[in-house]
Amino acid sequence: MGNSTASYDLPPLPEYQLHPLPPLVAPIPDKVFTMLLPIAAYWGLSMLFHWIDTKDYFPQYRLHTPAEVMKRNVVSRWEVVRDVIIQQIVQTIVGILLGMTEPDDVFGKEDYDVAVWACRIRITQRAIPGLLSVLGVNASGLAKDLAGSYPMIAGAVSGGHYPSLMNLIEIGDGYEATVPSFAGWEIFVAKAIYWFIVPALQFGFAALVVDTWQYFLHRAMHMNKWLYTTLHSRHHRLYVPYAFGALYNHPVEGFLLDTVGASVAFKLARMSTRQGMWFFTGSTFKTVDDHCGYSLPWDPLQHLTSNNAGYHDVHHQSWGIKTNFSQPFFTFWDRLLGTVWAGGDVSARYERVRIATQRKVDQENTKSMITHSNPADSINSNPKPYQDELQDATDLARMSAQNQQPTVPSLKAKLQAAGSRQQILDDKEDGGAEILVKEAQEEKEVKETVRRSARRRAASSISQNDSLKGFRDRVTGTAMHGRAGGIIGMESNR
Repeated sequence: MGNSTASYDLPPLPEYQLHPLPPLVAPIPDKVFTMLLPIAAYWGLSMLFHWIDTKDYFPQYRLHTPAEVMKRNVVSRWEVVRDVIIQQIVQTIVGILLGMTEPDDVFGKEDYDVAVWACRIRITQRAIPGLLSVLGVNASGLAKDLAGSYPMIAGAVSGGHYPSLMNLIEIGDGYEATVPSFAGWEIFVAKAIYWFIVPALQFGFAALVVDTWQYFLHRAMHMNKWLYTTLHSRHHRLYVPYAFGALYNHPVEGFLLDTVGASVAFKLARMSTRQGMWFFTGSTFKTVDDHCGYSLPWDPLQHLTSNNAGYHDVHHQSWGIKTNFSQPFFTFWDRLLGTVWAGGDVSARYERVRIATQRKVDQENTKSMITHSNPADSINSNPKPYQDELQDATDLARMSAQNQQPTVPSLKAKLQAAGSRQQILDDKEDGGAEILVKEAQEEKEVKETVRRSARRRAASSISQNDSLKGFRDRVTGTAMHGRAGGIIGMESNR
């Protein structure tokens, strides 16, 4: 048979052979490890925050005091642990079923897939001459001018033609073929797309799906009285969230909101088992961190987005329960649909609750040391136990309204407050009028104490900024995040 020569427009794709992907942690199969790792992450991070709680290592970064955790929550820690374990059992069962629908991960096709992306890049270059002609540039002439000094740029400008990258190969039976090869930059870009850009887009899309799923279902559970009182009110027994209470839900809610939502995101994003392992674990870390009760300045999860522990904590308060529905990653649905907290700076609210709760605990547990409800009248010979807190609250009261909070749409804030109060009233089992009456009485008592304290310290030389150091910075986020409003995701111009 005589020799014959053929030519190809695109570089040939390499051959490949598939092999089972070894488990990440032998001998545990990846599908099993995908179910175990999020549970380990949940309890590992939760116990870290619980250890910080019990040792009281970073009180300056707390959103709430231990007294608030003890007195304001209406559910025991044992009940929280029990319900979290139930949800994780359900989560594991769904994970097993989900794993049965997924093929086993394999490797060996990576070079082929990179070459496919390189071919797409080569094909895309064919549009460059046409685009240049629209701009009045002669692509052929420009390619000739660049060919000597910049052959790779000349090849791209000419539509993906690289004369120096053509090879003559034998393809069998006396046939030869002239085939192009990929430029180094094409392989580099193809690898970046395959190994980094595509996985990042998959993770971003999955996060978008989870946020969308959870926002609308979460909001529906607050808008529908039956859904709230039957299912979601259980989670709001934690007025003061803590880390291992992040998944404290009614089992049906936990299944619908968390387990199904994450599974749908995994499927729609077309993730591999190993990608799902990291996505589920990352989502778990974020959910625990959002309920941790701290704003630690070195916590990266609280800097990635404005949806952090402070932002979600507002949603757990009786006055903000119908705001800040977004979870767990971003806040764009709250902002687009107008459900972000519109009541301005919340530092004075937090401070008053902090003082009232601490007074109640001290009155119950240390009657021998504090004999009067008003700390200023205490016969305790030691320094007044509320001195710092009262100073903070007094200075907050002295501040002008403009300094205390940003300009906000007052009607919207009033509607949010009214909706939140009604939500508490609807929940007669775990909330009801008793919660609102108690909070109103506490606020009244603290305001009276603050007024008396302000009169006694009228001549004080303590500067406003110094006296507010500590708690107000924790709430506004100035100290940790370097920007006002960072901790609750509110900017001063909203």
